[in-house]
Amino acid sequence: MEEILFEELAPTFLFAWKGIRSRDEREYHCHDGHIEVSYVISGKGQYRIDGAVYDVAEGDVMIFNPGVYHQALAAGSRFTELFVGFCDVNTNGQKNRFEVPEMPLIHTSGELKQRLARLAASIDTENAEQKPGRYFMLRTYLEQMLILIAREQAKPVKYGKGYAFESVNKKYVTEQIINYFEEHYAEKISLDAIAENMYLSPYYISRIFKSETGDTPIHHLINIRLERAMELLKSGSCNSIREAAESVGYEDVYHFSKLFKKKYSISPSKVRAD
Repeated sequence: MEEILFEELAPTFLFAWKGIRSRDEREYHCHDGHIEVSYVISGKGQYRIDGAVYDVAEGDVMIFNPGVYHQALAAGSRFTELFVGFCDVNTNGQKNRFEVPEMPLIHTSGELKQRLARLAASIDTENAEQKPGRYFMLRTYLEQMLILIAREQAKPVKYGKGYAFESVNKKYVTEQIINYFEEHYAEKISLDAIAENMYLSPYYISRIFKSETGDTPIHHLINIRLERAMELLKSGSCNSIREAAESVGYEDVYHFSKLFKKKYSISPSKVRAD
């Protein structure tokens, strides 16, 4: 997966504007201090962006980072778009930039298109109504929009022929989780943190993991930890049961011993004594 890393996702919401383009925008321009995202709500037209002309239509998203020149072109037709201006988003080591692989124009379809359309409508309504807490609602909608775009742009690894896109993605997510468990089993592991790093919900990755392995992520992690503990105890590498427990991520020795005995039908002290 081509990961998109948010070093900072607490955007300062600056403005929102919804309008109909029926003629060319007056100036070919750029902005120095903020980012703009445009979502085409309906219709079709063109945009000139950094010297290239792009056809745009309903569902398209355009990203204008600082320094990116752009100009809306009606091209003899008309289209409605929502602009959102913001700053303080840092991605992939780039300060005050929203960087994704497909830039500056992203074509959307299906569920993503529908969800972005709903968010665009929510931003427009909230912006117009001027209710208390308006700024925070607008920022929340913007954050959702950016995360949805980032998720869509996180591309699955390509496998050999014969796999459907959906199954490849599920397989990749599951393999990533298992690899993480194998490498970090001795540390404190949070499913919420893993889910956040993969731009997925904990519920969704749990469902994917179980559909691919028949097991839950937590139970799989427990098995990895207990198998490593068995290896340590059999080899005599640990001076105590507490040391064995802590070596595989358990601070509570009683809890560790209870899990160990449930899995192997023998206490860890017995294995060490043998």
